[in-house]
Amino acid sequence: MSELTRCPWSTNDPLYLDYHDKEWGTPNRDGRRLFEKIILEGAQAGLSWIQILRRRENYRAAFDGFDPAKVAAYDDNDIERLVTNAGIIRNRAKIKSAINNARTFVEHFGTDEDAFADFLWSFVNGKPVVNHRERMEDITVTTESSIEMSKALKKLGFTFIGPTTCYAMMQCAGMVDDHLVTCFRHTLNR
Repeated sequence: MSELTRCPWSTNDPLYLDYHDKEWGTPNRDGRRLFEKIILEGAQAGLSWIQILRRRENYRAAFDGFDPAKVAAYDDNDIERLVTNAGIIRNRAKIKSAINNARTFVEHFGTDEDAFADFLWSFVNGKPVVNHRERMEDITVTTESSIEMSKALKKLGFTFIGPTTCYAMMQCAGMVDDHLVTCFRHTLNR
């Protein structure tokens, strides 16, 4: 049986391999999961993604499954509860940002998670951008669309949402296929 060729960043960590093989680059139009990705990408800022991935289930439990309406209702007691939760990154600014982003979500999209998904997908005209990168160093950290998405989200009131964070979320959510062309997960190889 031949070994699958993967993007080199997926390493040999079973959690990373599963993430690479089943999630990263797979088109996701679930508004709640996209909201989760924005929050987790913001939490990741300055850290490695594996640190967040290892804590993702803890985040889901701590943040009520990333239900924007529930998180938007968090108060100072919830902030203190989260700051003392060893299962997540206990950065007060990032926790406050997650709550702010939930409030912003509710203010602009109410409980319409599909509208939020459509808004995010509009930055790639509703379909994945398929790149044809041959080497890791060919992958950019921002694009015009991630810059525009960041500006639009900031204008709405979102925080911890720069162009690099947006691009990472776009890659993860399959708005962009940045698997290397040699990877078995690249669109050309499926």
